[in-house]
Amino acid sequence: MPDQGGRLALITGANSGLGLESARALLARGATVLLACRSLERAEAARQALLAEGEAVPSGAGLGAGEIELLELDLADLDSVVRAAATVADRYGRLDLLLNNAGVMAPPRQLTRQGFELQFGVNHLGHYALTRLLLPLLQATAGARVVQVTSGAQYFGRLDFDDLQGERRYDRWAAYGQSKLANVVLAHELQRRHPGLLSAAAHPGLARTNLQPASIAASGARFEGVAYRLLDPLFQSAAQGALPQLFAATAAEAEPAGHYGPNQFGGLRGWPAAVRPAAAALDPVQGERLWQVSEELCHRACLGFAPQP
Repeated sequence: MPDQGGRLALITGANSGLGLESARALLARGATVLLACRSLERAEAARQALLAEGEAVPSGAGLGAGEIELLELDLADLDSVVRAAATVADRYGRLDLLLNNAGVMAPPRQLTRQGFELQFGVNHLGHYALTRLLLPLLQATAGARVVQVTSGAQYFGRLDFDDLQGERRYDRWAAYGQSKLANVVLAHELQRRHPGLLSAAAHPGLARTNLQPASIAASGARFEGVAYRLLDPLFQSAAQGALPQLFAATAAEAEPAGHYGPNQFGGLRGWPAAVRPAAAALDPVQGERLWQVSEELCHRACLGFAPQP
């Protein structure tokens, strides 16, 4: 990884799993990292762990010193997203890297605070709104990058524009696939609209994070737990799973609209490599439509979300 001194990175869901590993790696190379988390208590615990490891310095050391700070962000509440974006603008006035990492996986149907299906709301809409609101800072920062963290579920995902919220029929895995496809579609559409940025997507393959146990606990799907145990030999560590998103975020070789994932066993594990995204992500018509629908939904549901000029 190139030196990250002087860069400011915001990572959503950075208190555990892929987000925490990404924070650890960026801090080790000198970046200042904002841990953007729903729970400030868990974020503080992560910060203390990183401080204890020597990967970060206490707040106040200044940008470029491997400083770590906290940002309250609940992606299931667009009002929280608006507040978080305003805090970043007021406190820093710049942003080099936005790593949209947080997510939920295959829970029973639930709603965000504004009434959106939880997976579409958190995995896509919350990150869409955050990205849109931070665009002025990103556009004003030379070399800025935005990385959407997706998964292999994108390949079976479908954007059902007639029922994005799963109101007519809800299948938790179909909803997850839709949200993960939306991540990649957003990465490509962002690149088309804002070529001055580097917008990319990355997926971790099979990585051990809290997503799997949280999904099983929420759904009570014991058979899925058995399946995960059978697949256990293929799982790689969260640190290894974070490498594709770190490559997209920092590597000189990363390309605009790039898509990165593990290079072995059909993308399940291995080292970062360029991999083909889901075909639907390459369709500019879908990208345009998803952007416009997302803009309208966010503006309609949140008074603080100003429409894009």
